[in-house]
Amino acid sequence: MTVTPFAPQLTGPWIMSQTWADLTFVHWAVDPERVAPLMPAGTRPDVLDGATYVGLIPFVMRRAGLGRGPAIPWFGDFLETNVRLYSVDDDGRHGVVFRSLETNRLAVALGARLSFATPYTWARMSLHREGDVLDYRTRRRWPSPRGAVSRITVRRGRVIAEPDDLSVFVSARFGLHTRHLGRTWWVPNTHAPWGLRGGELLHLDDDLVAAAGLPGVTAGAPASVMVADPVHTTFGVPRLVRERG
Repeated sequence: MTVTPFAPQLTGPWIMSQTWADLTFVHWAVDPERVAPLMPAGTRPDVLDGATYVGLIPFVMRRAGLGRGPAIPWFGDFLETNVRLYSVDDDGRHGVVFRSLETNRLAVALGARLSFATPYTWARMSLHREGDVLDYRTRRRWPSPRGAVSRITVRRGRVIAEPDDLSVFVSARFGLHTRHLGRTWWVPNTHAPWGLRGGELLHLDDDLVAAAGLPGVTAGAPASVMVADPVHTTFGVPRLVRERG
């Protein structure tokens, strides 16, 4: 495994910044061949010990803003739940591939789709906190499948002092791969090392992973459940990915 838990410094201008809070990682191991057809051209599934992973990740977005400017009032704070895969390109750049990103801000969903083809969806969402228990709920409004739901209830556990290889693999992803304007792009990002805690999954009822093209994945027990402390992250300028052929 070549993914590092420590992010490189960004070079060049920032395109946006944001804080991720109340974030839970839930992951399932899958055969890389199953997700390979879902990868953007020029990338392939990133693999750890012969497996790759599907992530279901709810959290709170805070103080999102453009460039080095201030956070966007109201629109910069929202709930999100994403379904993501893990990618690497021929230049060795590791990243994530988003299959869907639920948000409770319609303007965010529309803006992200129009500006960079990021597959945001609009949903009715809530997060309830009670002590160490976090209860995330979402029901999709647009686009189809309308009514797709997800409920994740997790209990925050002890600090993970020494993250294992899997914990690093799914959390230390300092970039994303996406398809836009007929080309594949890698968008770098950086943030301080995650503060990770163990998580106990108390309840899961999810349609989002199946709606993202991976039916049956959430029927099995997850390989990893973690809760993360907040981090502030910044994104750099997108870079083209070399495509074979």
